[in-house]
Amino acid sequence: WKGEHPGAIVVMYVNTSAEVKAETDYCCPSSNAVQVVEHVWREHGEDTEILFGPDMWLGAFVERTTGRRMRVWSGECHVHAGIRPQDIEQIRAEHPGAEFLIHPECGCTTSVMEFLASGEVQAAHCHMLSTGGMLDYARKSDDHEFIVATETGMLHPLRKENPGKRFIPISRMAVCRYMKMITLPKLRAALAEHRFEVRVAPEVARRARVPIERMVAIT
Repeated sequence: WKGEHPGAIVVMYVNTSAEVKAETDYCCPSSNAVQVVEHVWREHGEDTEILFGPDMWLGAFVERTTGRRMRVWSGECHVHAGIRPQDIEQIRAEHPGAEFLIHPECGCTTSVMEFLASGEVQAAHCHMLSTGGMLDYARKSDDHEFIVATETGMLHPLRKENPGKRFIPISRMAVCRYMKMITLPKLRAALAEHRFEVRVAPEVARRARVPIERMVAIT
């Protein structure tokens, strides 16, 4: 992809492999992808070509927000791809007083962000929040009913911290089989027995640090 677009700046979502980061100029968390992209244009010039990935919905959201085009990788999170505007509208119609919490950092940013930006989904009472932001908002809010648009694993900490409040999944089918491969027995084995060690080649690690350090400097 870089070979087809010499001179382009590569911006990749932070939850990518070390090998991908080694080919990347800037990383970005989904919550401030717009900020990182705008930084690239300021630093490298208004005519700079940007290769953005791996999630096309986040890319579309950034394009719509900035009013400018990028080259966007055609990829998406399989869990979030299954959440459609009609699902959102149906659940919100069933719970008209509920706050709508959108988690933009679950694997890849959900297409829900694009639906909001395009106006296909009503933005009233919608909140785009990170994991910590979602927990903080629910804890401080006087509301007692929330619709949660993300992978269903997020419901557990929300309910645990807010026993008097109700959290409704946007879809009970929004389950990531890959996230569920991480289990407590495996975690215990990793910590107690020093198993499942991940090694990154030193040269790959050296190159992969660059976009991470640039991301941290921007944020």
